Amino acid sequence: MRGYSHMKSIAVVAAAGLALLAGPATAQDKTIKIGFISTFSGPTGAIGTDMKNAFELGLDHLGRKLGGLPVEVIYEDDQQKPEVGVQKTQKLLESDHVDFVAGYIWSNVMLGSLKPLVETKTITVITNAGASQLAGEMCSPYVFSTSFNNDQAPQSLGLYLNQKGIKKVFMMGPNYAAGRDMLQGLRETYKGEFVGQEMTRWPDQLDFSAELSKARAAQPDALYAFYPGGAGIQFITQYVQSGLKGQIPLYQNYIIDELSLPRLKDLAVGILGSSNWVGDLPNEANKKFVADYHEKYKKWPSNYAAQTYDAVSLLNSAVMAVKGDLSKKDEMREEMEKADFKSVRGNFKFGNNHIPIQNYYLTNTVKEGDEFLLKTVSTIVENDQDRFHDKCPMK
Repeated sequence: MRGYSHMKSIAVVAAAGLALLAGPATAQDKTIKIGFISTFSGPTGAIGTDMKNAFELGLDHLGRKLGGLPVEVIYEDDQQKPEVGVQKTQKLLESDHVDFVAGYIWSNVMLGSLKPLVETKTITVITNAGASQLAGEMCSPYVFSTSFNNDQAPQSLGLYLNQKGIKKVFMMGPNYAAGRDMLQGLRETYKGEFVGQEMTRWPDQLDFSAELSKARAAQPDALYAFYPGGAGIQFITQYVQSGLKGQIPLYQNYIIDELSLPRLKDLAVGILGSSNWVGDLPNEANKKFVADYHEKYKKWPSNYAAQTYDAVSLLNSAVMAVKGDLSKKDEMREEMEKADFKSVRGNFKFGNNHIPIQNYYLTNTVKEGDEFLLKTVSTIVENDQDRFHDKCPMK
């Protein structure tokens, strides 16, 4: 019996020793789970694919790890529907128990999903949707954006239209959260006269002939429009076919990009827009991102991809700061607020509402060889901060 007790004691001590060894290594054994919500089906599925490609490339550049820990990404399709978006968000939080959430293209989908993210204090990085409410009264310590507030790009275009001496503008856009924000953004800075506005059905309206006829009849000096995805391709096509391109110049936001250019081609040449990122920005991080994206996917990245790529670096900085201890949410949040990583946009910083303070550029489509590319014409505004930050209770 004495021999058995002695052996049992040794076993207990050994087990305790193994437990001590295992304890500190727990964080290092963890796999980080990220839920990524975007649209992967239907006419706008190309946007979600572009975002996913960039997120995967960002992870490739970090050896498929964040802060040294392996990563699992769970991609969910919101089908461009707010009710589906919140269902998928809840699944990620309640069933998959993800550590972070990222993505969201559409402002209405993101707003519909915000409540469970905030209530669970899940650190979230929005890589496109720019609803003004998120920048203002609905800002959250745990929600960051690597994109913009919706009205900032059209605000920069309004400044450019003033410089050009444009006296009269006709506006068009889809009747949902981002469309309303975009048109309001132009109203904030443009000092000329608005001679008409058409808000069209979203997302099912693809025939804009009646609205373009109204624009022609109003005899503006310029037409402004915002239509993301396939609707934008239809809009530009009908704008050119109607003969308006040679009569009324078009200024646009988020219609012409690397996703639509392969289909628009010559139709897009000479149409100006504004953006917080352009593929030819000369910083080293952007050069590597654009080159490696093109090499891996055999196409050029869009603004959606660039903003999503930055999200990987932002999350990596948070995990590194806490050495993999994801329970330290406040420390991760404080690190993320520093925006201490190499962005494809060059230097930017976060406002108090976690929306980037960044430059906006005038863009134009040019043909180089057999390719149609979006190029930087000039910088319209530097270090632009959204106009809703003072409504955010975070200081």
